Amino acid sequence: MVIETFTRLFGTDPLIHGIVGGVVIAAFNLFGASLVLVWRNPSERSLDGALGFAAGVMLAASFTSLIIPGIEEYANGNPIPVLVGVALGALLLDRSDALVPHAHYLVSGKRRADAASSDHELPIDDERFAGVVLFVLAITLHNMPEGLAVGVGFGSGDLATAIPLMLAIGIQNVPEGLAVSVAAINAGLDRRTYAVFAGLRSGVVEIPLAVLGAYAVGVVSALLPYAMGFAAGAMLFVISDEIVPETHTRGNERIATLGTLAGVIVMLYLDIALA
Repeated sequence: MVIETFTRLFGTDPLIHGIVGGVVIAAFNLFGASLVLVWRNPSERSLDGALGFAAGVMLAASFTSLIIPGIEEYANGNPIPVLVGVALGALLLDRSDALVPHAHYLVSGKRRADAASSDHELPIDDERFAGVVLFVLAITLHNMPEGLAVGVGFGSGDLATAIPLMLAIGIQNVPEGLAVSVAAINAGLDRRTYAVFAGLRSGVVEIPLAVLGAYAVGVVSALLPYAMGFAAGAMLFVISDEIVPETHTRGNERIATLGTLAGVIVMLYLDIALA
């Protein structure tokens, strides 16, 4: 029913589907970022639980919508192409973190031992313009795998996998967008301006990457298992390197863990129900 409705509305062109997917996940991000206009002071406990939920959704989606289909359906049971993609995706995010400071450093001024180097130990308030640029760059790098994953999903032509993946990434974009907005506001940026800016920034990177992913795997179908692994590896890196550590540093480990489990359950349900 869902797939029939989707194709009736948007046709059967995977490239159009990639555009739709990118717009949908960007809209979810804009919604999450805009929540700061009504939920003006969410607690750290609430944010950690919400981010845990986002991590759970991404974790399940990485396997159910990318790694497993990539191996079973698009690599004829051969795990090597997908695993190579996973390694490359994680490597890219690791190298990007070596060049761009971690997002939490840019809004708090607190450095992690493995964070990118900087000449100053300053929170964003003290170097407003440079801080904003670096902050946006860091978050944008972490949004790239999500847009690419949606595009690759639709480029495969398997709507039964692509639609749940699109919804899952969209859902996890809500708490992620909210958390980024709260962090930036706490660093001194304007609430209303940043909420809009965060959503637009997300769309700028997620929409074209979704289109690129759909186009690339449509033109060169042999790239599909590598691309699916790449998107999954990049998302898994973000979960392990950024989201989980950040949600376990303020004494809210239990609520973050429960949020993660809830995210896994929701994604598994979506994957089965929509398929």
